[in-house]
Amino acid sequence: MKKLSIAFILFLTGCVGLPENVKPVDNFELEKYLGKWYEIARLDHSFERGLSQVTADYSLQDDGGVRVLNRGFSVKKNSWKEAEGKAYFVKGSDQGYLKVSFFGPFYGSYVVFGLDHENYQYSLVSGPDKSYLWILARSPVIKEDIKNILIEKATTSGFDTSKLIFPAQSTMPNNADSAGDKNGAND
Repeated sequence: MKKLSIAFILFLTGCVGLPENVKPVDNFELEKYLGKWYEIARLDHSFERGLSQVTADYSLQDDGGVRVLNRGFSVKKNSWKEAEGKAYFVKGSDQGYLKVSFFGPFYGSYVVFGLDHENYQYSLVSGPDKSYLWILARSPVIKEDIKNILIEKATTSGFDTSKLIFPAQSTMPNNADSAGDKNGAND
């Protein structure tokens, strides 16, 4: 019931909008964005609280949308937590502006406003307002200078980066087996 109430409130507040001073990247190529991303940093929210080794895996759905599989490890519960959703472009497919849903007809913004356009190795993502922010990368660790550039971009866009959380991305025993990762890559 709590999830439904939160979803209803988000729905009523127009959660597929763009935060002020946040512009989605242009020349976005979904095919290059698909695959696994590691969460380098985030602003805290109850749905991720206490999770480490957080990843997001994006794949194409038959209907042209994107399957989203978010995953993280709860040390407190000694278990993996997963959330599966779907995403669709809000405007054109060449703009990093999608709407994502993890339950029912309720959608929230997924705005890529920073991106390594050349290699798609890191991205800066916002939700519908400035309380949602993620730094994602293709590997569990990124260079300090790149991380600082992304944090600075978020700061100048109006996000409170002093509250960023940097989740651990260490390897856990049986990590690949529990993830079903056929490549044996670490989560």
